[in-house]
Amino acid sequence: MTGAAMADDFTQTMMQRALDLARLGIGVTSPNPMVGALVVKDGQVVGQGVHTFAGVKHAEILAIEQAGERARGATLYINLEPCAHEGRTPPCADAVIAAGIVRVVAAMEDPNPLVSGKGFEKLRAAGVEVEMAGRFRDEAFKLNEPFAHFMKRALPLVTLKAALTLDGKIAAPEDNQGWITSDLARRHVQDVRHAHDAILTGIGTVLADDPMLTDRTGRERSRPFLRIVLDSQLRIPMHSHMVESARGDLLVVTTSAASPDRRKALEAKGIEVLVCDGAGGRVSPHLLVEELGRRRYLSLMIEAGSKVNWAMLESGVVDKIFFYYAPKILGGMMSLPVAGGIGRLSRADAILFRDVELHAITRNEFAVEAYLDKGLEPECSPES
Repeated sequence: MTGAAMADDFTQTMMQRALDLARLGIGVTSPNPMVGALVVKDGQVVGQGVHTFAGVKHAEILAIEQAGERARGATLYINLEPCAHEGRTPPCADAVIAAGIVRVVAAMEDPNPLVSGKGFEKLRAAGVEVEMAGRFRDEAFKLNEPFAHFMKRALPLVTLKAALTLDGKIAAPEDNQGWITSDLARRHVQDVRHAHDAILTGIGTVLADDPMLTDRTGRERSRPFLRIVLDSQLRIPMHSHMVESARGDLLVVTTSAASPDRRKALEAKGIEVLVCDGAGGRVSPHLLVEELGRRRYLSLMIEAGSKVNWAMLESGVVDKIFFYYAPKILGGMMSLPVAGGIGRLSRADAILFRDVELHAITRNEFAVEAYLDKGLEPECSPES
């Protein structure tokens, strides 16, 4: 193996380690991105850091502090461009320069318009070599996809999740005891929930199943997992699991037609009630998602019934789907499809998807991840 090939292999190993470090920030960095950093000198890792929102200090600062004087003349491997603006902390690019680091290898630019290349410019102007590890860009983008989406749209990334049979059904017309998917698939769902800031369901699901909709991983979070119920008439039972377990983490979204007395009763229990009037006496998905954006929620997961699923898809607020398929068929005309409502009346008007990816869950189960084709330029592609 040539020296160049060995150096390339080493760079790839260090970048993968930086990405693996960044993943330790799942659930504990929002509304900031996940970042992992390594300071490497003479082939040895002399400092490493992972950003957490509560910890304030960014990953590269933690890595530099751990390296101390050994940072001088070293290389910094990082999954995201060092910031060049003053936020809760001073610019990280300044700290990299002051530490005497001579080379920075990064997977992608920071999508934050306050940074977006300015960190790299500052480093280069100070004589620091900047190298882009393009092979890892897609992986780095995927890791911080909600953050990148929020930086571009000022809205949370909205994912519609469902567990369904091979014929696209989510519920039988009579007995719905048991689960559609396996224990392993449901554990996978909990991991996906943990990576989100908020979860949404409809009042129909609350009345039928009385769910908790909590993050049951037990892992640390940077902010409470916000549970949202769409309830245009405020029918949510006062003794439902969600109401009784609420600790500042439940948002009931309704309309101005709802009972003022019901609203006062919920608010007396410390539950926030938000009015988002939409067409036909329904809650407006757009107003809700915009409000979540104002509150800097980066990601929203929908786990709802057939009607809500269609309403959210039809409104255009959904950005992607994550469908878990079980090796079962319910058949019939009365079993509920994943998306009900009126639907599209011609095949030519079908809602389109792009960048479809299959995930093996168990030997007999799989998931489909795909993005709604909204006619917009993809936020990340091999060419971008």
